Amino acid sequence: MAAGLADEAQRRLSADEQGASRRWRWVDRLLSLWAPVTVLALVFVGYLTVVESVVCTYLWLQPVMQGLGLICFFWWVALLLLRTPLGKKWDQPRAARYLAEEVLSEAEQLVKKARERLKPDERAQLVDATAAVFRSYGAPTADVEQAARALSKVVEKHLKRFRGGAVDAGSGFIKALAIALAFRAVLLDPFKIPSGSMLPTLELGDQIFVNKFLYGVRLPFTNHVPFVLVREPKKGDVIVFNNPVEPSVDYVKRVVGAPGDTLAFTPEGLMVNGTLAERTVENESYGSWEHPEVTITSLAMARYWFSTWFTNDWSEHHGTLYRERFDGPPHLIIDTPASRLRTLSIQRDREVTVPPGHVFVMGDNRNNSSDSRLGLGGGTNATEFVPFGNIKGKATVIWFSLSHGGFLSSIFGGTGIRYDRFFKPVTMCGDEPLRR
Repeated sequence: MAAGLADEAQRRLSADEQGASRRWRWVDRLLSLWAPVTVLALVFVGYLTVVESVVCTYLWLQPVMQGLGLICFFWWVALLLLRTPLGKKWDQPRAARYLAEEVLSEAEQLVKKARERLKPDERAQLVDATAAVFRSYGAPTADVEQAARALSKVVEKHLKRFRGGAVDAGSGFIKALAIALAFRAVLLDPFKIPSGSMLPTLELGDQIFVNKFLYGVRLPFTNHVPFVLVREPKKGDVIVFNNPVEPSVDYVKRVVGAPGDTLAFTPEGLMVNGTLAERTVENESYGSWEHPEVTITSLAMARYWFSTWFTNDWSEHHGTLYRERFDGPPHLIIDTPASRLRTLSIQRDREVTVPPGHVFVMGDNRNNSSDSRLGLGGGTNATEFVPFGNIKGKATVIWFSLSHGGFLSSIFGGTGIRYDRFFKPVTMCGDEPLRR
């Protein structure tokens, strides 16, 4: 197989020139605005894999990830400043090398496309021009630009006839779009928490990633999962799903009943298969924050957000915080006897059995949640189960949080960046300190 254009050009260089060109190419990769984003994303994927496998590792890994996140943020800001007039002296050579790499990239693609149709002398001229570009790296900006222009002229002279025009550009865009859609369809999908129904586990304004691979991949444009990839949903999982009552809306709730389970709702609490769910009081007056949900048209969106940025519409609510456990790790819920009785009074069913291929879900904010007990918000207050096919995936980790308190909350009406929640798994370990 023939060597690539860049490889052939590297062979024309001396050992010192090869080393210098490689160093400058790595420098430019690190100076790319995508560099900190890429580094953080790659490390995050590894972090997510580890904490999903051994959740307790997050107790010491989360601070490490938060520290790396800050480093990558300041790295990105510094790179952005280099692109301003303040960094002109340092950025001009980088920008020239970047344009040269763009020309080289196009030349590589066209040479591959041309294959044997490219004459030996034409290829030799392209290799020479590419080698000259590599030699210019580290030289003044004008030298880099001159070498890039020379390569561009050779490309135009010998490779113009192999350009595909709009067809090639369109195919490249389609490939990139297909990769992005496949990633979201099969692996991870972002989801924003729109309400306080999952307090205290998920706060309004948290942004989470959903693992779409664990339970099985749904067929496109359907609610059908042909086979389970890893395992079925189980009690304790927090899932994101298409509401079967209102398919245009996605909900996030906790699975409290798997197929075959019998659930009974009593004044004392939830009973699973005849046993009261294990739970202990963690805080008898736990404060949580919510603000009204607002549904507005897209035309009014900008006006609404501008008018409410500085308006504090958050309100604090108090309830009893419990640490509840099913078969696996514990989770936190907010509940009070009085609120529980009010919810029971409007439920149609006090005891249900979960049918095959379905789960029963509830919010962790037990009496402020339109869940399976109350028709999933359909207004009937009759039991509604969630079919496996409607489940998008398992909630894994909080990657961003714009919630009550935190950075800039004193300016923006109580809403701030909650960096303490960044990279926090949705699944508890069990060794977390009590919330007093």
